Amino acid sequence: MLAIKAENLSRTFGSLAAVDRLTLSVGKGEIFGLVGPDGAGKTTIMRMFSGILRPTEGDAWVLGHHILRDAEALKDEIGYMSQRFGLYSDLTVIENIHFYADLYDVPSGERPRRIERLLSFSNLSPFKSRLAQNLSGGMKQKLGLACALVHTPKILFLDEPTNGVDPVSRRDFWRILYDLLKEGVTIFVSTAYLDEAERCHRIGLIHQGILLSVGTPGETKNLLRGELWEVRCDQRMKAMEKLRSLPWVKGAGIFGDKIHILLEGGEIARDKMENALNSSGFTIHSRRRISPSLEDVFITTMEDQGQSKSKE
Repeated sequence: MLAIKAENLSRTFGSLAAVDRLTLSVGKGEIFGLVGPDGAGKTTIMRMFSGILRPTEGDAWVLGHHILRDAEALKDEIGYMSQRFGLYSDLTVIENIHFYADLYDVPSGERPRRIERLLSFSNLSPFKSRLAQNLSGGMKQKLGLACALVHTPKILFLDEPTNGVDPVSRRDFWRILYDLLKEGVTIFVSTAYLDEAERCHRIGLIHQGILLSVGTPGETKNLLRGELWEVRCDQRMKAMEKLRSLPWVKGAGIFGDKIHILLEGGEIARDKMENALNSSGFTIHSRRRISPSLEDVFITTMEDQGQSKSKE
């Protein structure tokens, strides 16, 4: 069964198309990751699915509720954690949770059990009397998650929940999400971290409001056509620009001290690449063929989209 269904969903702000004809389905009980850079439209999509923002065109249903006609009923069944979740810094951990329990009309008889479970779940029990302003970034995110879960939602919308959080806290946060999956909660998460996208059942790559692809992380990597090579050479920025001008190079990008190059044409293209670099005065220190990462796929897909738009 579907948790989310969108058909040609669009949202414009003046002349800007923040989301352009989004068509998407998300199954119940899965983690779906929406992956894209800042300004790609991720937050706008989340706000529309949550019934907070009206679409300009199109339709969407969340847990069978139409996002416009059934917005009030929808709010009782979802949890939404925005990038800057509304914690109250002058309230303690436990006071923040009680505040959100009041907002969601959680019955008083059920609160002690739920809250104790959430504190244990998020490892916040030792800190329940600490002011929110005195929590670390990772602990604030876990408190925000606990507040979003206090009314036991069936679907959880998380807008870049680990942005700016240290790696250990990010790992802990994802452990909590996997525990929620075991309880049947559907999780829709946006992220700019490609390593986090690997943790999702399926991902959607989005850029400039357009959904570029949907599939498992493995299926998404298979979208990359051609051979991917990793090259270390001097003057890598200039070398990359030179490579991008070559017709058999489908894409090139800097990854640390290396260049990742997508070639079309097998060994012949590889030999041409090496000859082009050598003849232009660049010294190749090492080269090897590598398997694509999600980052490679995403960068190449965005470049392809940009080239397509420039031809329109």
